[in-house]
This record gives sequence, structure tokens and C-alpha cells, in this order.
Amino acid sequence: MGIIYILWLRQIKRYLRSKARIIGSLGQPLLFFVAFGFGFGPIYQKAGGGNYLSFLAPGIIGMSILFTSVFSGIEMIWDRQFGFLKETFVAPVPRYQIVIGRILGGATVSMLQGFIVLVLTIIVGFRVEHYHDIPLALIIMFLIALLFTSLGTAIASVIEDMHGFQLIINFLVMPIYFLSGAMFPLAGLPKALQIVAIMDPLTYGIDALRFALVNAGHFSLGLNLGVLVLVNILMISVATYLFSKIRM
Repeated sequence: MGIIYILWLRQIKRYLRSKARIIGSLGQPLLFFVAFGFGFGPIYQKAGGGNYLSFLAPGIIGMSILFTSVFSGIEMIWDRQFGFLKETFVAPVPRYQIVIGRILGGATVSMLQGFIVLVLTIIVGFRVEHYHDIPLALIIMFLIALLFTSLGTAIASVIEDMHGFQLIINFLVMPIYFLSGAMFPLAGLPKALQIVAIMDPLTYGIDALRFALVNAGHFSLGLNLGVLVLVNILMISVATYLFSKIRM
């Protein structure tokens, strides 16, 4: 367990020491929240959808977690190129402990990033329905972060080129986000889009966040949490297997 804790702590320290990274990663979520929230808010309200800021905020938090967690795979490619990964491989510990430590560290960083975005959305104008549900929201944030950190780690385990990693991630992340119902309701979508949204794991994470923060959602909270847990188990298993096959 020591190696898991050390690698987790390394990720946290790298994040906290990089003030530019923290501030820079907040720009896009805040821009989306302000531009879309106040821009489309009146239209959404006239259409009978209610307060668009309340609907949009969980999606923006999910976006921040998604981008931060998936791109954490770049750190592993960076460690591979500069030799740190080789140093961890020669340690007398199983590789699964190394990858679990990295995944937990990346997921914790992504959850912290999501919490900061939550606080900023509240400052801008978002209102949480019941503040005692925030611990539940944090658990959901961590499950989302764990899932997509595992995805980023799995991809980084088979791709050594940083530019190739970024291209593949950009190809995956944008459809995952925009088809998750983060910015528009799932009800009333064309059948084809509904099928794609149901297959998108981020859909269940954002829907669960809406339950926790604004007491609203498309699916049941139990279904959302169940899907997140099952997909997490699958993705962590895949990431662990692919990481074990890395050859230096």
C-alpha cells in the first residue's frame, strides 16, 4: 500500500505546486458556464425548461472533471520519456499497485478541480438545492474522475507519442461530452441520439450530479451510480492490464 500512497501523493503535490495549471484549467469551464448559461438562459426559460444555470452547472462540473482526468494520461507519457516510469518499474512491487496509485492520484486531482468549479459556479449564480447533498456530489465527482483517469491511463499505456495521445483524446472527449446531455436535456432527442447518449458513461455521471445538486435527473440515482461503478470496474481492469504490458 505504500507505493500506492506515494504515487497518489506525488500527483497531489504536482497539482498543488502548479498554480498556473490550476488557474488555466478553470478558464474553459467558466467561459462555457457564463456564455451558455446567461446566453441561452432566457431561451431555455421561455421554452419551459426552468433555470438554465441550474441545469447547466452539473454539466460544466462534469466537463472540468472529464478534461482534467483524461489528460492526466499525458503525465504518464511524460514520465516514460524522462525515465521516471522505468524507475518505478524496477521497484520490488507489483505493477498493479503502481497503476492504482497513479489512477487514484489523477482522480483526486480531477475531483478537486471539479469542486473548485462547483464553488465558482455558486459564486457566479448557481444555487445548490440542498447543501447537505454536497458530500454525495463529491462521491459522484470522484467516480467520474476515476473512470476517465482510467481511460486516459489505458490509452497512454499503448501510445508513446504525446502528440498522438492528444489527437486521440480530443477525438474521444468532445463527443463524450457533447452527447452526454451536459448542455441539453435528454428528453425529446431523436432516437439515434438517445441511443448514443445511453451508451455514453458520462451521461450517468452528469445525471447523478443533477440529482445531488438540483434534485433533478433523467434516470434514477440508483441506475446512475450502478452504471458508474460497473464501468469503473471495467475501465480500471483494462487500464491495469494494459499498464502491465508496457515494455521499456
